[in-house]
Amino acid sequence: MALPDNQHDQRMLALVRPAQWAVAPRSDTYDLIAVGGGTGGLTAASGAGLLGARTALIEDDLLGGDCLVSGCVPSKALLHAASVAHEVRHAHHWGVNAKVEGVDFARVMEKLRSIRADIAHDDGAEVLAKRDVDVLFGRARFVGPDRLTVGDRELRFKRAVIATGARPRVPDIPGLAEHAITNEQVFDLRQLPQRLLVVGGGPIGCELGQAFARLGAEVTLVELGDRLIPVDDPDASALLLASLRADGVDVRLETKLAGVKRADRGYFATLTTDGGDEQLRFDQVLVAVGRIPNTHGLGLDAAGVDVREEGIIVDRWQRTSNRRIYAVGDVAQGPNFTHAAFAQGVTSVYAALLPFLARKPRSPMSWATFTDPEVAHVGLRPAELQALGEKIQTITLGTDHNDRARTDGDPPGFGRIHLRSGTDRIVAATFVGRNAGDLVAEVAALMTANKGLTTVLETVHPYPTRSWLTLYLANEHSLLRLTPSTKTWLKRWFRWGLR
Repeated sequence: MALPDNQHDQRMLALVRPAQWAVAPRSDTYDLIAVGGGTGGLTAASGAGLLGARTALIEDDLLGGDCLVSGCVPSKALLHAASVAHEVRHAHHWGVNAKVEGVDFARVMEKLRSIRADIAHDDGAEVLAKRDVDVLFGRARFVGPDRLTVGDRELRFKRAVIATGARPRVPDIPGLAEHAITNEQVFDLRQLPQRLLVVGGGPIGCELGQAFARLGAEVTLVELGDRLIPVDDPDASALLLASLRADGVDVRLETKLAGVKRADRGYFATLTTDGGDEQLRFDQVLVAVGRIPNTHGLGLDAAGVDVREEGIIVDRWQRTSNRRIYAVGDVAQGPNFTHAAFAQGVTSVYAALLPFLARKPRSPMSWATFTDPEVAHVGLRPAELQALGEKIQTITLGTDHNDRARTDGDPPGFGRIHLRSGTDRIVAATFVGRNAGDLVAEVAALMTANKGLTTVLETVHPYPTRSWLTLYLANEHSLLRLTPSTKTWLKRWFRWGLR
């Protein structure tokens, strides 16, 4: 990936793609080779190296992958800058006389790049070398079930982990590929687009759409479906929609982008609904409609690795159809999250090198969309819960039940716990509000430990924190157990049993 010539990006490049890096393979045979230097590959290679295995990591672009360069890290820095602007604009609600005189977008992006360069150290080549990992820059290609090439060198492996990630999907819409940008280019912008079209109402589209709106852009977001973040709880989608519109985002649901063409200044986009076509002018068009696994050119046929459109086929241990080769992260079938790639990287190392210590992965998958409000979920998806019907008991409380949310003036949100009927066993949970991603982690930990919601009542939570919302949800569940017959028995006990 080409990066602008500035001090921060040059500092990052010196860490994740050192110009003078001339490490040669120390062996023709490795215990483990990781192909791809994103989160999954870094985790697998680091773990193997620290265990003492002969380890190599091959990367043909930048270490750190999408998360560091064009995903989690820069997007959250941009979101924070947007949040600061939003807080200042609304400071008068708290009796604070402040205003936003303007947003210096160039300085916002410079700060973003500075943060990215600071974090890049953790993913750098020198750090991997200290973990006894051979970092090899170049394109890897499998030429057999236990062999691959990098450059003009052929290497053998006892085990390999494919972690080549994914790239943005750009639909086959006239003019889109020629004129649109994706998350891979958006953080290279130096000027704030006055008018921005965001295509896609998933997490990336919603996060970036809200951020650019809060920084001062006129944002139009188009989504082909009938709601935003469609894999999440419908009530969460509705709250997010209201928040985006309150921030000035022109959200167009059930709207199709029919084409993009260049104008004298910017681009014309044709939007289609049941009511007809509309042509609008924009300065930038940002596409955020999903990702495509990076499997092309890897030589997977020669390696005997089965792959489908949605990624490499893996089992619960991340093992492919070739018992020597594992696949983790966005290139494999499954959830496309950085934390999923990290967990899968850990699983693959133990399964590949220490199978007698490997344990069945049992942690439920969680995810978060870092908009305002945040939307976080863990466990079964809403559609799966609906299919179970009466087998599921659901408890919901609004964030107006949480004192910290009230003192901080949080926007409307909620916590929702789904239990197996008649038990306290959690099968899923959704949180909408500030720090929702942190709140869902406590529930995920309970589910991993096979503990029920009652455990929350046995845990002292610091007050006042938003975590008390989970405590109140647990208390609501306990109150449901106070049936009329239970209360009758208790009254008899209080009258005759107490002495």
